[in-house]
Amino acid sequence: MKPEISVVIPAHNEEVCLPRCLSSVRTAEDHLSAPVEIVVVLNRCTDRTESIAKGFGASVVAEPARNLARIRNAGILCSQAGTVVTIDADSRMSANMLSEVSRRLSTGRYVGGGVRIMPERMSVGIFFSSLTFAPRLLLERGWAGMFWMRRETFDALGGFDEGFVSAEDVDFARRLRAYGRRCGLRYGIINRACIVTSCRKFDLFGDWYLFRNRRLVSRILSGHDQEAADHYYYDFGKGPE
Repeated sequence: MKPEISVVIPAHNEEVCLPRCLSSVRTAEDHLSAPVEIVVVLNRCTDRTESIAKGFGASVVAEPARNLARIRNAGILCSQAGTVVTIDADSRMSANMLSEVSRRLSTGRYVGGGVRIMPERMSVGIFFSSLTFAPRLLLERGWAGMFWMRRETFDALGGFDEGFVSAEDVDFARRLRAYGRRCGLRYGIINRACIVTSCRKFDLFGDWYLFRNRRLVSRILSGHDQEAADHYYYDFGKGPE
């Protein structure tokens, strides 16, 4: 049976976080009462990520590039459903997430959109560090960390722009919103469901790290600084320099 929704998850050595993410997707599938395909994109994995993914019935595809746009695209291009959802391996979705995605798209009023994000913990340092991204996120009017859309919409946009080595999600949100306006459709933020995302980067770098390194934030948001992207994303786990 063809799946109703494909959930695409980039994963680089995610044996710790991936089980919670996959379990949340399967729980959301139960609430949807329709088949859900999971595609895990293996990015230079040397741990048990692949076997864990297969244990949850996920399909796997390998993409070694240090480029999240390319990694996300690889997974979506291998997916089969008419609706696509992207989520990171260190996040987990609420049980009603996929049913909310299906409900929104079934109205015919939405081009797709994002969701509400909740950190797994909060501190003064995390709050102020998060504010370093706030001006850009306000400018983009509602970018959020999990995307949902029709596959045909993804294809019409040409996917994530692989010219970006970071901030590919901010660029994609902008283009998705603009495409929606051209089609007379709204860019939606799902507030009745949420994703909970880990604070592992704060755990490693420190809660105040981004606030104290606002130049790094600017380099990341530029989307084209490979050194900054490697430091904060693709070489994650080595700790601050």
